[in-house]
Amino acid sequence: MKKAYPRPWYMPCSLRGKLLLWLVSLHLIAAGAAAWTSYMSYGRMVHTFMDDQMQLLANSYAANDSTPDLQPLGDQSVFKWGAFIVQIWSPDGRLLASSWPKLAVPLQAEPGLRDVRTGTRHDDVWRVYTAAPGTRAGQSRVQIAQSGSFLHHEVKHRALFAALPIVLLLPVSLAVLWLVVWLTSYSLHAVAREVAAQDERSLSELSLARVPDEIAPLVSAFNSLLARLREAFATQRRFVQDAAHELRTPVAAIGLQLENLRAHVPPGDAAERFGQLEAGVTRAQHLIEQLLRLSRQESAAPAAAPEQVDVAALLRESLGQLMVVADRRRIDVGFDGKVAPVVSAPAAELRSVFDNLIDNALRHAPEGGVVDVRLHEVQGQPVVDVVDNGPGIPEEFMARVFDRFFRVPGTSAGGSGLGLAIARTAALRNGLRIALSNRSDDERGGTGLVARVYLSG
Repeated sequence: MKKAYPRPWYMPCSLRGKLLLWLVSLHLIAAGAAAWTSYMSYGRMVHTFMDDQMQLLANSYAANDSTPDLQPLGDQSVFKWGAFIVQIWSPDGRLLASSWPKLAVPLQAEPGLRDVRTGTRHDDVWRVYTAAPGTRAGQSRVQIAQSGSFLHHEVKHRALFAALPIVLLLPVSLAVLWLVVWLTSYSLHAVAREVAAQDERSLSELSLARVPDEIAPLVSAFNSLLARLREAFATQRRFVQDAAHELRTPVAAIGLQLENLRAHVPPGDAAERFGQLEAGVTRAQHLIEQLLRLSRQESAAPAAAPEQVDVAALLRESLGQLMVVADRRRIDVGFDGKVAPVVSAPAAELRSVFDNLIDNALRHAPEGGVVDVRLHEVQGQPVVDVVDNGPGIPEEFMARVFDRFFRVPGTSAGGSGLGLAIARTAALRNGLRIALSNRSDDERGGTGLVARVYLSG
C-alpha cells in the first residue's frame, strides 16, 4: 500500500487555488520584468545623457588656450547632486587645476569614456571622460569625472519612480483577479449545492445559466446522467408497485381461504403446521403493504400539503388501529401524553412514522410484554418515545437498522425490514428526527429499545 504524502503548497487541489497561484505568479513575474526593463532602460538613458554632457564640457574647456579658473565643489555637490569634476592636466601629466582636489583619478592614457575604481567602497567608482590631446604644442588636456554612486542612485530612483504606477496597480490588479476567480468558483459552488440538493425523488436538471462555458459540457453530461437515473428509478418504482399490486389480490385470497379452512383443521401436528402457514401468509401480506407504502413514498408525485396536526390525537388513533396486533400477542400497551404539541406536516406522513415505530415495537416485544408510548419534553423540546421490553439492538447493528430489508441477525419476530426505513424517510421529509437507543433505566426494568422522535427536528 502506497504511503500518502501531503500535497505541496504549490500543487493545490482546487481549481480556484491553481488559478490564483498561476495568475498571481504571472502578475508578479510581469511586474518584476517591467521593473527590470525600466531600470535597464533608464540606466542606458541616464548614462548616455551624462556622457554626452561630459564630452561637451570637456571639449568646451579644451578649446581654451589658457588654464581657466575652476569653481571649487563640495562633497555634497559631488555625491548628492552629481556635479561634474573638471581636471586640467599639462601635456607631461601634471595636474594644473581641479574643481574637487580630493579626486584621486589620474590622467587616463587613452581618450574616451570609462569607469575607474579608486578604492573598495561604493563611492570609489567614477565615470571618467578624457578628452583627446590638442593639435597645438603645449596645449593642456581636460578630463571630466562624475560620481558612479550618484549615477547608480539616479538610475534606481528614476526606475522606481517609473515603476511606481505598476507597484500601486499590482494590489488592485490582484484584488480584481481574486474577485473574478471567486465569482467563477462561486458559480461552480452554486452548481455543487444544486447537485447536493438532488435525491432519488427529485432528480431535476441543473441550470446552465450561471455555468461557465468551459464547465457547461460537464454539466450537460451530468444532466444526461440524471435523466437516465430518473428513468431507472421510475422503472424500479413501477416494478415494485406493479409487483405489489399483482401479489396483493392472490395473497389476500390465500389468507381468506386459510381463514375459512381453520375450522376444518384437526388439532395436533396439522394445526401447528397450519399456524406456521398462516403466519407466513400474514407476513407476506405485511410485506406487500410495506412495499406499496414504500413505492408511494418514493413516487415523484407532489407531497401532500402540510396541516396542523395534534400529535396526541394522532398517537391515540395509531394505537387504536394497532391494538389488534397487541391483543393477538397479549401485549400491554400504554400511552402517557404530558404535552399536546401541534406539528405542521401531512397527517398521513406522521401516521407513517408512528405506525411503523409502534408496529416495530409490538413485533419485537415478547408475547405478554409491554409497549409504552410517551409524549413529553426533553430539554424543552417535544418528543415521542416508543419503548418496548424486547431484546433491543446490538450496538454494532445500530447504524444499519434504518437500511431497507435489514434485519438484526437472530431475531425471530416477523417483519419485512422496511418499517424503520419508511419511518425515517417520512420523518426527514417533514423535519423530524428519529434516534434509537437501548433502554438502560426504566421503571419496569429489563431490556428494550427506545425509539425517540424529535418533533422539531
